[in-house]
Amino acid sequence: MEVQKESHLRSVLKGFTWRIIATTTTVTIAYAITGEIGDALTIGAIEFVGKIFIYYLHERAWQIMPRGSIRTWFKKS
Repeated sequence: MEVQKESHLRSVLKGFTWRIIATTTTVTIAYAITGEIGDALTIGAIEFVGKIFIYYLHERAWQIMPRGSIRTWFKKS
């Protein structure tokens, strides 16, 4: 049985759409705390760029792991 892996583009698109949702939340929280829209947007921009890169690396690391391998680690215990 052939296991399909996600393409790099799909990983990027998933990261991008998730970051839009998560960054909107961050900007809202930052604005609620600081009361400054400029500061909130700056915090959101830094978070967006940094975390989309980290998410991409996370997705690609999971693609390296053979499917089912983690399950077998827990069954050995």
